[in-house]
Amino acid sequence: MGKFAGVLLASDYDNTLLNTEKAFLSGSPAPVIPPRNLDALSYFMGNGGTFTVSTGRAVPSIRNFAADIPCNAPFVVANGAALYDFRTHTYADILPLPDGVPDRAEEILSLFPSTGLELYDTHDIVYAVRPNQYTRLHEQITRVPVEPRAAVSDVPRPVLKMMFEDDHDILERVQEAVLARDWAADCEVFFTARTLLEVTAKGATKGSMVLRLAARLGIAPEHVYCAGDEANDISMLQSAAEGFAPSNCVRAVRDCGATIVGDCADGAIADIIEILDRRY
Repeated sequence: MGKFAGVLLASDYDNTLLNTEKAFLSGSPAPVIPPRNLDALSYFMGNGGTFTVSTGRAVPSIRNFAADIPCNAPFVVANGAALYDFRTHTYADILPLPDGVPDRAEEILSLFPSTGLELYDTHDIVYAVRPNQYTRLHEQITRVPVEPRAAVSDVPRPVLKMMFEDDHDILERVQEAVLARDWAADCEVFFTARTLLEVTAKGATKGSMVLRLAARLGIAPEHVYCAGDEANDISMLQSAAEGFAPSNCVRAVRDCGATIVGDCADGAIADIIEILDRRY
């Protein structure tokens, strides 16, 4: 069985499991997972622990990297809108946006002419309406080309999530505009990076889906641990028995009460497993 049997550790991918921020900003290739993390995860899972990635990325955006991630459970993807098992290449659970919501994004785009929009369905395709420079940077880091569409209505349903892309100051106004609409009551609206504003269905958060995964696996909530660096990670950090964050995390994550460990580039996940090793 091992000392970590019945323990679930869920980690964000970007800038938690490894440092992808520099690659995103520069367009350079994504780095590899720090060796310390790989060694620690091998020890954790070898002693009965369950490890998964809980990412804002949808399936096509993480697929090219999944084989390099030591993992023994389905991934939480699209910021909690779905569970995907790369071992069977199937969705285990989905919480898509309500049917009428994606089309309402057209009004938002009409108000902000420089803003691009990516949309993700369950067919492993990334669609883009009015792709911009941030869309191209996102393509570079995910290694997934987008399929342009003239309008949101041209995108197949269901839509798991949609993502507005622009300069941060513009996206702050986009967020205000979205939250002012009646349909926002059916959504979660949050930043996943300064240039990325995402929308998922109400209740489709990393925190809720990690707990749904734990229930599927028969793991008690008091043995669920999570790690993340961005505002979209706060739901799972607060849902966990203990939430951890690398020292490169944003201020909102520090303020939510997460336990701070080392920088993601230096092996933050290894730091967490060392703490769990002493605890169990």
